[in-house]
Amino acid sequence: MIHLPTLTWSDAWYLAPELTLSIFAVVLAVLDLFLPRSWNRNIIGWLTLVGLASAAAFVVWLMIDFKNAAAAHPEDPTAAFRNLLGGSYRIDDFGNLLKLVFLGASGFIVLSSLGSVRSSDIPLKGEFYYFMLPAALGAMVMSSSGDLITLFVGLELLSITSYILVGMRKRSGLSAEGAFKYLVAGGVASAFVLYGMSFLYGVTGTTNLAFIGEGIPAAITDYRALVYVAFFLMTAGFAMKLALAPFHAWAADVYQGAPTPVTSFLAVVSKGAAFAMLYRIFMNTAFFAKDDPFVQKDLYLGLSVLAAAAMIVGTAGALRQRQVKRLLALSGVANAGILLTPLAIHLTPLHSSLFSEFVYYLIAYAFMNIGAFAVLTVVSRGSGNESLSGFAGLYYRAPWTAAGMTVLLCSLSGLPVTGGFFGKLFILFGTVQTGAYWLAAILLVTTVVSYAVYFSFIRQMYMRSGSDDSSIRIPGPAGVTIWLCVAATLALGFLPKPVLGWIDALFSIPADFLAR
Repeated sequence: MIHLPTLTWSDAWYLAPELTLSIFAVVLAVLDLFLPRSWNRNIIGWLTLVGLASAAAFVVWLMIDFKNAAAAHPEDPTAAFRNLLGGSYRIDDFGNLLKLVFLGASGFIVLSSLGSVRSSDIPLKGEFYYFMLPAALGAMVMSSSGDLITLFVGLELLSITSYILVGMRKRSGLSAEGAFKYLVAGGVASAFVLYGMSFLYGVTGTTNLAFIGEGIPAAITDYRALVYVAFFLMTAGFAMKLALAPFHAWAADVYQGAPTPVTSFLAVVSKGAAFAMLYRIFMNTAFFAKDDPFVQKDLYLGLSVLAAAAMIVGTAGALRQRQVKRLLALSGVANAGILLTPLAIHLTPLHSSLFSEFVYYLIAYAFMNIGAFAVLTVVSRGSGNESLSGFAGLYYRAPWTAAGMTVLLCSLSGLPVTGGFFGKLFILFGTVQTGAYWLAAILLVTTVVSYAVYFSFIRQMYMRSGSDDSSIRIPGPAGVTIWLCVAATLALGFLPKPVLGWIDALFSIPADFLAR
């Protein structure tokens, strides 16, 4: 008789964040059906924020619980994590840290949209708000999965809800075009990932990441070519999901067509979730290919080439853009290359802080992007367009908003003293420590070139006069979002060591990745 793993009531406690989002999504969907049409749908948005905050509170509670358990049982490496359903779902500090990033980012995006998004942009406001919950849930599942099947379920949950969110502007041809292109690109990417997973399952006989890691050395001995195929198929799929060059062609059209809050969600949460899945798979499988240095060397060389290509193509493409969403999409391509670099240069005795570097820059990237998109939302509402010319004279129309945007742009370009500067600096140190000098040179050169991209905003805000000199009204929630993002960006710049120390104190590669 086959005994399938079951979920007990005590185990359900560890799924409290995911269950909270699920319950809120269902309740808000039903509530939206019964609310009179005359009611303002912003109430759904505020309740969505409550759901996201409640899930984040449960995540923090779990992190404290794990820390206390690890302190009480220092001899037990399994005290700092919990495997559920036969190891197919894993609650650990890797997943919990990323869940906090995803929930926080989603919360800021919802907050920035309250009162600042027109009904012409998002006719179905109720649906927009509660669809953010299953999308965030999919990202959380991707960060905690310990099995290929569970990972793919989370990927599809995030992808399908994202397709719907991109097409929310029902009366816009650009939105329909963006949703269709995103659907096609996402479907092709999922097919590559699933095909690579099937080969990995075929050569190891399991979908559990822990058992795959144990079976990789034998699989390389018997099916070396198929292991190559599996990893490179998955790499191609992830490159398309992350909009890494040369798989990035869809990104600019999708970003331009989607409502601005959705574009912000794609730039931060969807990208971060894909990275979480990439780290989960590669650290639990490719890491154990060290007995065959050629497989590991070729695989990580491929990741390094993708990272370099993304930085070069994204930065060069952004130089010619005047449509802000398309410009930020190409900026996202370059930043995806930077976020990939810690994994690409791999885990070595000289470079054991790859996850800390990745998470620090992901946090900085989330704040500076969400803040920039929030500014774009209020500027486009005031000027009526989403081009760089819409920022003309912003200093005279909304001086404090222009100042906040300047801080965010300095962080995006990597200027001191901001979170983006230290994020890039830590990753640069990692490339130098491992001897990847060519990758360090590309990171440095593209960072310097990107100054021209972000200075174009500053030139418009301070050195150009707009066609309309009237002041721009900043809705309260959007203003709070912008200044919280600015404050967090500066805090990450002035206090990088405490943040890195907090990440290092929570996360451990042996406990969070390699423990079985």
